[in-house]
Amino acid sequence: MKPTILALDLEGTLISNAISQIPRPGLYSFLTGVQSQFDQLVLFTTVPEGRVRSIAELLVREGSAPVWFAELLYVRWSGGTKDLAFVSPRIGEALLVDDHGPYVKSGQEHLWVEVPLYCSPYPPEDDGLKVAYRRLTERVAALAGGDGSAATTGPM
Repeated sequence: MKPTILALDLEGTLISNAISQIPRPGLYSFLTGVQSQFDQLVLFTTVPEGRVRSIAELLVREGSAPVWFAELLYVRWSGGTKDLAFVSPRIGEALLVDDHGPYVKSGQEHLWVEVPLYCSPYPPEDDGLKVAYRRLTERVAALAGGDGSAATTGPM
């Protein structure tokens, strides 16, 4: 099954954190790239929805994220891990892009695309989202039965 939904973590993945809200280098390009590859993008984060909405609106106003980013579905969840069953009842339909392994639900590791942590001192040459895009492309190809050779294509 080819995943059609991409669940995106916020802190340490797309931005620094909910306090400083520094957009990760390449954020706009990453978002437009993954938006063209998936039927749906959702925000799957521990940050409360109200705070997520204000951060997303700021990123859009600053030009760091596409306008549609502020309208992404926010997935509510509970428990100690990010169970992709909260994103879709069909396990395998969604992938999780996240920097924090302990949040990955046991048994769903094959649906996790690890992103290098974006943390202080927040280097302007950070390429974590390029790494994430490559890993994501490889994972989708593997899950869809491909060989991953498309991993070098795309906007990144």
